[in-house]
Amino acid sequence: MELSDVHVVHKARTGGLFARDRVYALTGAELTIAPGETVGVVGESGCGKSTLAKVLVGVQKPTSGTVSLRGGDLWTMAPAERRRLVGTGTGMIFQDPSTALNRRLTVRRILRDPLDVHRRGTPREREDRVSQLMSLVGLPRALADGLPGQLSGGQRQRVAIARALALDPDLVVADEPTSALDVSVRAQILNLLLDLKERLGLALVFVSHDIQTVRRMSDRVITMYLGRIVEESPADEVTDRSRHPYTRALFSATPGLLDPIDPIPLVGPVPSATRPPSGCPFRTRCWKADAVCAEAMPDFAGASTTGGRFRCHHPVEDGVSTRDLVAQAVSAAVPETATAPGATAMADASADVPADIPKEP
Repeated sequence: MELSDVHVVHKARTGGLFARDRVYALTGAELTIAPGETVGVVGESGCGKSTLAKVLVGVQKPTSGTVSLRGGDLWTMAPAERRRLVGTGTGMIFQDPSTALNRRLTVRRILRDPLDVHRRGTPREREDRVSQLMSLVGLPRALADGLPGQLSGGQRQRVAIARALALDPDLVVADEPTSALDVSVRAQILNLLLDLKERLGLALVFVSHDIQTVRRMSDRVITMYLGRIVEESPADEVTDRSRHPYTRALFSATPGLLDPIDPIPLVGPVPSATRPPSGCPFRTRCWKADAVCAEAMPDFAGASTTGGRFRCHHPVEDGVSTRDLVAQAVSAAVPETATAPGATAMADASADVPADIPKEP
């Protein structure tokens, strides 16, 4: 799958019956997912992770840009062709299995639905496929006639995973697949996803707030901030060798037992998705920001030593440890004003939408 300059802009009622603001949920997304790879997506709440996931599985139509699956542009082809291509080529695992599954349908019916909708095989073959799917995700056959309310949280998520795999997709998008589960069950579901990925040769997009889990699950990690992809990095390099200041700050906030460090402090105003700042959106909280950062969003630059890429005017120097960055950020902070260097004209800069964002949905 390939995304090229994808924007998603929502209209939101905020100031009264007729007042509408625009929410810039995804801005200029550029992403390629290769067969068989696992791409992790991290970022704060509201950064656009779930919107990106919906775009990948064809649930969300972009305001502008191109979404290509197996070489075909999803939103220029006929609706019937898009439905067939997305339905058979992608699958999605939602965050909360208790709401993602119809509580009135049995497990058998839930797993048969994709097969019936896309007319896959004969009725007998569909029944056999249901049995195969239950075995694939480790569910006993006796649960086929059970309702979701009769299952545990882990069993419900296994049903959701089996449903996503019903039509043998090439790409599965998992949006926070373990956040609604007990800690004791999370490891089982994560191990199941890894096992299925290897056995079936799936490409997997793993969206999560648990950034250390994303690092361990993924081949490549994508960092998002305020609707933008700001960095891509190999998973084994993202903790200590990522180049974008926000990625370093994000991973520094994860508690460490073996070599604990203080998190990188981020001061200054958190920008709004309805009035994003000009230039780099992270500049209002970044200790490295200056006037250049307010002028334009930097293009992607390649990280020669790691093979990743980032968008930053003042990237972290290669080889600088996170511990050193903590010291830099602390010394650059200005407690009296609680603003970062790049936030000087925040009110004025936010009044106009940045030039690279579509003005109309």
